[in-house]
Amino acid sequence: MPTTADLNLLLTLDVLLSEGSVARAAARLQLSPSAMSRALARLRQTTGDPLLVRAGRGLVPTPRALELRQRVGTVLEDAQALLLPAQQIDLKHLVRTFTLRSRDGFVENFGPALITRLRAEAPQVRLHFVNKLTRDSTPLREASVDLETAVIDAHTSPELRTRALYRDRLIGVVRAGHPLSRGKVTAKRYAAGQHILLARQGQGHGRIDHALSSLGLEREIVAQVGGFSAALALARGSDLIATVPERHTASLRDGLHSFSLPLALQGMTISMLWHPRMEADPAHRWLRGCVYELCADHSQDN
Repeated sequence: MPTTADLNLLLTLDVLLSEGSVARAAARLQLSPSAMSRALARLRQTTGDPLLVRAGRGLVPTPRALELRQRVGTVLEDAQALLLPAQQIDLKHLVRTFTLRSRDGFVENFGPALITRLRAEAPQVRLHFVNKLTRDSTPLREASVDLETAVIDAHTSPELRTRALYRDRLIGVVRAGHPLSRGKVTAKRYAAGQHILLARQGQGHGRIDHALSSLGLEREIVAQVGGFSAALALARGSDLIATVPERHTASLRDGLHSFSLPLALQGMTISMLWHPRMEADPAHRWLRGCVYELCADHSQDN
């Protein structure tokens, strides 16, 4: 197995070839002449070439040293550029595809405005929207997902970075002309109807059932679905009651009647989540800023 070269020697080589003197190179690197002499010996052993040979009272570079002088300078410049903080990106020429994972409703509400902004600022950036079926953070950890939205709770991985986007609340939704579309909706009237349960929102609807139970009421669940779109489609074509987040489903509720729940329930905060590896990435930071600003615009009156 070949020996791994000490890359620290590149800087020493560059300075030695530039100065052509062990003493001057030592002073420039703030080393003792003996330490620089030892470094030159290691360079000679590594490269298999004397590099600098005595000619009179000075040192002159060998042909191999002359060949390396230009190359080592370029390598060091590239290495230093890699270690500098990321520079401002050229959005007009940025070519990248970002994957965003969210519950249904997010794309319908925020997707068009987000795409419009990205097309204006970075026309070669593409968005891949995927449906969030579980709360598993593995896709973020494995970089198959760049950004996702969620309600932060005890199940959220502590390793993830988060930023609040907007506040939301649960509301009731029924078809136009439904009995609950007329008159005051009381807890008793709400509980007396037939309801749709969102299977993946067990915690939120658990709070609803707990609030009803505290009032001595219980609702009847007659259908269970996996997403907001399906719940609203059932409500649109039947007398069933859907209970969904208000802002998250705004674009899905056209033509339906919405009402405030007659229950004392706390609102929820929708946040965006990403893996720490993307924290300093300038393109990802720009995307997060776009998502935040667009979502904040939709929550100014919350």
